[in-house]
Amino acid sequence: MTTPRISVVVPAYNNARTLAETLRSVLDQQVEDLELIVADHASADDTWEVMQAFDADPRVTLLRTEGGGGAVRNWNRVTDAASGAYIKLVCGDDVLRPGVLARQARLLEETGAVLTASKRDIVDSSGKVVMGGWGLTGLGRAMSGADALRRTVRAGRNLLGEPASVMMRREALAAAGGWHEDFSYFIDLASYARVLVGGGFTPDLEVGATFRMSDSQWSVALVDAQTAEARRFSAWLRAEHPDIVTEADRRMGDVRAALMAQARRVSYRVLKRRMG
Repeated sequence: MTTPRISVVVPAYNNARTLAETLRSVLDQQVEDLELIVADHASADDTWEVMQAFDADPRVTLLRTEGGGGAVRNWNRVTDAASGAYIKLVCGDDVLRPGVLARQARLLEETGAVLTASKRDIVDSSGKVVMGGWGLTGLGRAMSGADALRRTVRAGRNLLGEPASVMMRREALAAAGGWHEDFSYFIDLASYARVLVGGGFTPDLEVGATFRMSDSQWSVALVDAQTAEARRFSAWLRAEHPDIVTEADRRMGDVRAALMAQARRVSYRVLKRRMG
């Protein structure tokens, strides 16, 4: 295959139940010059066996990643293997909506931005939509990457969304050092930040992907850990780029992160009842 225009990379880990749907949602996109790279990170289930059903497709590359190193090890493994001009990472339990790859690549080409993000549907373990058209609050127009980051810090949460919602210029991600290794819950946002300081942001206002909620996300301890990391992210970005994030921005974000944690606890209880 000639050098692809779009690379979709899937770092899979114990995704045997959902991975086939994820990969089909990528391969069914109406785009040319697509490559799909999937790496199994030493899964304990049948993830590797599920991947074999896609091995005959010339657009697909199947890899194995040794255990250890946390999620970021596999995220960088699949990303380092990519060669397209544009890159999207999709976790092995999320799904792309039709048309998103062509639309986002076109947005990046036409605007010259380094990153675009779409709205997404939050779904339960069975794929039922529990919150539709989520995301991009305050990011509904094209703006500088610095402005997008400043708004994100002030909000105290990830306004850009999970990786399946985002497409970046691959060279910009590589130049920024790949996926950030110093964060657990904010791997994605910290990595977007390093890309956005070097270019512009443009929104994709349609729903481009799903994000699947799991039982592990109902933990109060997890909410507390995410809130602490949100504060650490804003402090890190303030220290790295004081020209972008002011001390007032950081403080506002910390307050809103604490308020968001309270709202998230309530929302999780409601969603858990809805999801049975």
